[in-house]
Amino acid sequence: MSLEFLEQRLSVPARQLGEPGPHGEQLDALLTAALRVPDHGRLMPWRLRLIRGDARRRFGERLAEIHAQKDPDVAAKALLKDRERYLSAPLIVVVIAHVLDGHKVPRQEQILSAGCVAYNLLLGAQALGFGAQWLTGWAAYDSAVATLLGLEAGEQVVAFVHVGTPIEPAAEHPRAALADMLAEWTP
Repeated sequence: MSLEFLEQRLSVPARQLGEPGPHGEQLDALLTAALRVPDHGRLMPWRLRLIRGDARRRFGERLAEIHAQKDPDVAAKALLKDRERYLSAPLIVVVIAHVLDGHKVPRQEQILSAGCVAYNLLLGAQALGFGAQWLTGWAAYDSAVATLLGLEAGEQVVAFVHVGTPIEPAAEHPRAALADMLAEWTP
C-alpha cells in the first residue's frame, strides 16, 4: 500500500491558480467526495457556498467595503488585497460549520468535521489534477461577512478553499520531522 499521494500533498497558493477550475460532473464529484468525513452523530454539521465567476469580484468589493467601515484608517493596500484576494482561482468553496449547540456531540467535534470537509476538498482537488489552498483571513471571523454569506445562527466560516489549475509549480517547504512530533505515552 502506498501513501505517496498523501506524502505529495501540497497547497498551491491561491494567486498561483487560474482557469480552468472544476465544473459540471467533475465539481459535483469533488464536492460529494469532500462530504465523506467523520461525522459523530451523523449531524452533517457543515454547509458549502460556491463563489465563482463575477461573484468573486463582487465578493471582494463587498469585503473591502466592510473592512473600510470597520476600520476607517485601513491602508489602501489592505483594501486592494481584499478586492483581489478572490480573483485568481476560478472557484472558491466556502466551508461553513453548522454547529448545533447543546447537542451531545461537542461543538469542537462538529467544527473539526467541517474542517475535514475543507481538507477533503484539498485532497480531492489534487486528485483531479487541480491545485487548491485553504485560506481564512479576517473575513472568516467577521459577523458582517457572515451576514453577507447568508450564514445562520450557530454557523461560522471554517475555510475559503480556492481551487483552480496551477499556473506555476508550488514550492515545497520544510515539513515537520516525525521524531520531533511524536511521543509515546506510558503509564
